Amino acid sequence: MADKKITRKGSPAISVWVTPDEKNRIESSAKQTGQSTSAYLRQLGQGYAPKSIMDYGKIIELAHINGDLGRLGGLIKLWLTNDVRTAQYGESTLRAVLSRIEETQEKMLEIMKAVVKPRAEW
Repeated sequence: MADKKITRKGSPAISVWVTPDEKNRIESSAKQTGQSTSAYLRQLGQGYAPKSIMDYGKIIELAHINGDLGRLGGLIKLWLTNDVRTAQYGESTLRAVLSRIEETQEKMLEIMKAVVKPRAEW
């Protein structure tokens, strides 16, 4: 007769008493790693540091790009209101700004795709 494979489901559980706030923080941390609370605590308990699925460097980069888009939008708004400060800029300049906005949006899309790391990188 073959030996039955031992699974976690059939193994004893470890109970840990936590406050509701601690439970929420643990669950939030587990979610940031893309794991269940059980898998997250199992890794911590075995000395592994679970990695976040969020790439915070990319998030900061997105924030900078968002600021650039806001500034470009402000320039267009000035131009459209016939503000004296933008009188020297013609249609070609506006088209260049719009083109720059489209390029920036494409760059943001690429970074947004990289913000959440694929499971292979964990």
